[in-house]
Amino acid sequence: MIDSINRLRFIAGNTFLEAVRQKFFNSLLLISIALLASSTFFQQFDFGTNELKFITDFGFGALFFFGSILSVTATTQLFFNEIENRTALTMLAKPIHKLEFLAGKFFGAHMLMLCFTAVITLVLAGMLYWRETELMARLGDAFIDGRLVNYSDIFVFGLLQWMKFGVLTAITLFIASFSNTNLYTIVVSFFVLIICQLQYIARDAYSTMEAGIGRWLVQFLGLIFPNFQLFNIGDQLVFNVKAPIPAVTILQIVGYGLIYTVVFVLLAHVNFRRREI
Repeated sequence: MIDSINRLRFIAGNTFLEAVRQKFFNSLLLISIALLASSTFFQQFDFGTNELKFITDFGFGALFFFGSILSVTATTQLFFNEIENRTALTMLAKPIHKLEFLAGKFFGAHMLMLCFTAVITLVLAGMLYWRETELMARLGDAFIDGRLVNYSDIFVFGLLQWMKFGVLTAITLFIASFSNTNLYTIVVSFFVLIICQLQYIARDAYSTMEAGIGRWLVQFLGLIFPNFQLFNIGDQLVFNVKAPIPAVTILQIVGYGLIYTVVFVLLAHVNFRRREI
């Protein structure tokens, strides 16, 4: 058991270091920070306190957009680099199980997403604090009850996005386990991302459908694809001071993400153990 954990840590650590050294990660991180910083340009339009809401939405959107791109592309590259360079064959020739190999790849990519999410969240929180301080000095009457932004909840939202990226990483790893090319894996992963992001529309549709095969089919598809909309509760967290979301709800969302993550990693293992390398 201890040897398995050590092998898993070794693979995850090497995967993380390989991912951090990629120019794509550094470029995407810098672009995300620059784009997030550019949101302060709109202060010249004098939105008042609504500017804080705009910066928050802008930051959350940048985190989701660039984080999704990084999660899919980085996972795909890290997996296929091992296959194409034949290093996977060398590693698996040693006493390393295929599940350990896949889990190590997942944790390495997931740690990369943790770094990305943490940096973007810190930058967003810093920008909001700076702008809110300036607005408090200029519009004191609008801040009678104190600051409007719940800064701790920004990091809670970042945690939820990281969990969502974990599910997306596991889905990408599952697709890569039976795919033969990078392009196919990336394209299919983004299609699945769109389905997961818009799944709530299907749920609203089947709630009004009569009982039958059509409704059962939609419910079945709803179980296969995780509902990413559950993770998008930034407005309720950051600005809804009067009715904060219970901690139990946050834990339920985290548990929901963990279940899908484990399931897709195990499904990837089922495919990968039958794959010839």
